[in-house]
Amino acid sequence: MKKVLLKIDGMTCSACSSGLEKYLNRQEGIKTASVNLIMNNASIEYDDTKINLEQVEKYIEKAGFGSLGIDKLEGEEKKKTKEKNKLIGISILSILILYISMAHMVKLPVIPYLDMMHNPVNYAIALLILTTIVLIMGKDILKNGYKNLVHKTPNMDTLVAIGVIASFVYSIYGTVKIIKGQVMYVENLYYESAVIVIFFIKIGKYVENKNKDKTKEALKQLMSITPNHAIIEREGKEETVTLDEIKKGDIVICKPGEKIAVDGEVIEGVTHINESFITGESVPVKREKGSKVIAGSINYEGTIKYKAEKIGKESTVSEIVRLVVEATNTKAPIAKVADKISGYFVPTIIIIAIIAFIIWLAISKNLATAINIFVTILVVACPCSLGLATPLAIVISSGKASKNGILVKTSEALENAHKIKTICFDKTGTLTKGELTISKIYNYSNLKEKEIIEIVASIENKSEHPIARAIVEKAREENIELKQINNFEAIAGYGVVAEIKEQERSYKYLIGNKKLMQENNIKIQKEDDETDLVTEGNSILYVAQDQKIIALIGVKDLIKEESKEIIEKLKKRKIEVIMLTGDNEKTANAIAKQLGIEKVVANVLPNQKAEEIKKLKEQGLVMMCGDGINDSVSLVTADIGVSISSGTDIAMDSAEVVLMNDNLEKIEELIEISKKTIRNIKQNLFWAFFYNICMVPIACGILQPFGITMNPMIAAFAMTISSLTVVLNALRLR
Repeated sequence: MKKVLLKIDGMTCSACSSGLEKYLNRQEGIKTASVNLIMNNASIEYDDTKINLEQVEKYIEKAGFGSLGIDKLEGEEKKKTKEKNKLIGISILSILILYISMAHMVKLPVIPYLDMMHNPVNYAIALLILTTIVLIMGKDILKNGYKNLVHKTPNMDTLVAIGVIASFVYSIYGTVKIIKGQVMYVENLYYESAVIVIFFIKIGKYVENKNKDKTKEALKQLMSITPNHAIIEREGKEETVTLDEIKKGDIVICKPGEKIAVDGEVIEGVTHINESFITGESVPVKREKGSKVIAGSINYEGTIKYKAEKIGKESTVSEIVRLVVEATNTKAPIAKVADKISGYFVPTIIIIAIIAFIIWLAISKNLATAINIFVTILVVACPCSLGLATPLAIVISSGKASKNGILVKTSEALENAHKIKTICFDKTGTLTKGELTISKIYNYSNLKEKEIIEIVASIENKSEHPIARAIVEKAREENIELKQINNFEAIAGYGVVAEIKEQERSYKYLIGNKKLMQENNIKIQKEDDETDLVTEGNSILYVAQDQKIIALIGVKDLIKEESKEIIEKLKKRKIEVIMLTGDNEKTANAIAKQLGIEKVVANVLPNQKAEEIKKLKEQGLVMMCGDGINDSVSLVTADIGVSISSGTDIAMDSAEVVLMNDNLEKIEELIEISKKTIRNIKQNLFWAFFYNICMVPIACGILQPFGITMNPMIAAFAMTISSLTVVLNALRLR
């Protein structure tokens, strides 16, 4: 058997990827095939005794797609570099063409031998050559416009393509006339119009691809959560293997500090495992015989043995990857108002231009006059202002937002933020600080509180448990010197035992959970204090000295200062606020009560979070705010995903908005910016559309009997004025 990862060309939707996967899995010689739309690749395992790589690639071609060979990161990087270099080339040529065409208009030095008045032939031929190179470099844009026209779905790309080609062809016609001696046609060359449109669209495509790369990076990181190797037990011997070599039923060994390799069930040993990347729960959970473990989670203490149950595509991590891809693929793009207008506007303009061409050809019996009218209509109606109306306002608003610490990655996020009906917040690391801290100490001894911290920190300094680290960190903050300890013992799943010698006497301390006290017959008297700590969302550390409890220490994840304020502000805007967390219900409800959140959905896994959001989306637009790997699926499932900058890279890459300074109050600012942006876009669309309604009839020659005419040059100028109006209006957003 051989396994290969092939880069696939031609996939545009989830139907493409699933169709190809089903087709490949039916072919003789292929054992398994898994197709990923976002990564544009297919992982294929095939029997090399029956078929070879060439035949596998032929199967892909028969399915209607193309194989670009083995998927290597270097190849991907080369392609990106090629596109970047192409954009640089187009940029340089566009600036040069603009300079040659307009230097004389802005009183700049004219390039020798390219003066339109003294060397019209050189001028025209130079522009023809340079423009031809730009159109070749940007041929994909023209191809898209043509494809949309052929498929009877003309859009703004189609009108741009027709406008560009019409301007180019008419300019060639003018160039031929100039070569033949009719130099007055030097005023009728529109090469720069064609080039600038291509230039701006190329920039837009480059930015769009950058955002796609972010999604790919998020998936790559998700897939790298699990370790590369694991230790398995075979015939009583330990053997290090790769993850691909682990089979269902294998006994896997995980030592302290290592990651769980595959999903499974513990058959031997006791430990605490950090599953926060999946569940969001800040406190590590106890795992013993019969407990389930999840691939990618971290083992803190004891060595455990577990039976492999879910491997490869069945694992929890793989399921998260699948859900992220699915959510990214199925999220319907929000149709912009400009696109809706252009759906009717574009075909109408094309029909009007053709009809005007035929009528003027019949009236004037002059092909040049008819072409002049045809090009004038397309140029004056070329949707530069219509196309600028939305993206320009979005770009300016995005810039304003980023200056205020809000990184907005998609235009949809800015368009929809003001329409949000529900906001779901993750708890750990989002509403809370994500770090365990001592919140309260009940002291039942003659010792000072500082002395209790000194004792506990001295002993817990030997432990790797997160609660232990919180105590040690507190001691460091207060500059407490740690004591010398003896006979330290960590009891997995219970706590620690140690001795401290003071003034010729040795004291035995037990520090841990309630079970540790019960196992050692230590009586717990202050149950009310215990209840109070639990109600407030604390994890409790029991401290016993010589068989007597001397203190209860409450450790919890503290609420961020701004959390309560932003929730109150969102409620005033009539937005429903929900806490959506993988943490336990008791802790979640305690935090929610302090924040004034009425609805809490706790104990949910990543896929369950996404399902909850899907249900909420039926009632209106939903925003999800989170920070962890476990939030990545729900961030892409929500209409708007918001991550904080201190969150994981995967959460930030999955989200459409990142709060750079972790301040949740910026969410309200985002909503306000969105509201102003949409108002500005509507104003821009009105002026762009109003301009076309006024100008197209003049371009058609309707007012010629009254001596009012228009040629492509005036049309281009009028189009520029329209675009300038939109630009100036959008700039008000600053």
